[in-house]
Amino acid sequence: MRLSDQQLQTFRREGCLFPQRALQAEDAGRRVAALQAFAQAKGQSLTALLRFKAHLRFRALEEIARHPAILDAVESLIGPDILVFTSTVWAKAPQDRRYVSWHQDSAYFGLDPHEEVTAWVALTDSRRDNGCLRVIPRSHLEADYSHEETGDADNLLIRGQAIRGLDENAALDVELEPGEFSLHTERTVHGSLANASARPRIGYAVFYIPPHVRSTLGRRSALLVRGEDRHGHWDADPVPVGDDDPAIEAYMQSAFRRYRDQEASSAA
Repeated sequence: MRLSDQQLQTFRREGCLFPQRALQAEDAGRRVAALQAFAQAKGQSLTALLRFKAHLRFRALEEIARHPAILDAVESLIGPDILVFTSTVWAKAPQDRRYVSWHQDSAYFGLDPHEEVTAWVALTDSRRDNGCLRVIPRSHLEADYSHEETGDADNLLIRGQAIRGLDENAALDVELEPGEFSLHTERTVHGSLANASARPRIGYAVFYIPPHVRSTLGRRSALLVRGEDRHGHWDADPVPVGDDDPAIEAYMQSAFRRYRDQEASSAA
């Protein structure tokens, strides 16, 4: 399941690659049903519940983060030693006005060097009409873009960070079937439109790094999912033993507060 030489060349040239297959559509559907039941029981939206280190809170997501097809592809890009430093469920309800503005994760993730790779896994179909991921090919080869923090309530990004003045004619719609995934670099400009359809759009983004990458925002934690960590730059996340473990929840809340505070301090 490792990427071919042609796929590697495409990824390095374009900053993204899709589609790749991880889950069968039926399996993706079962996981969506379990996630929706979880959110309903909690009385919150999926994105609100599972924005930070979602793989530690819900086993069905940890299984995806460890899926061999995804890890094989990621290993082709960053090597055999792989950490997950966070993951997020991005969910848009039918006729959902919320969107994700154009941005680079590298502007906010606090990683050095910029070798993070994101696997974006479609748990439902992900099309232009329901707000699929969009990328600007080859943007990772450009200089860093400046971001404006808008605070727009409809922007799913926490601080509404946005790149202005892009040529959107260059944008590529990353359309995926349930169970397929895409890959993009930390510096690839990406975003998504609102969901104008009668269907939900649910995706799961997993953020992978090699262990030699350092945090520029103070000491943080990550979960080793393949190989070894010979560098020790990251504390080890606890391995979840079940869904919605109160100890895991308290740990994640503390980790998120530290990250948010360190990110805000760095931006100031």
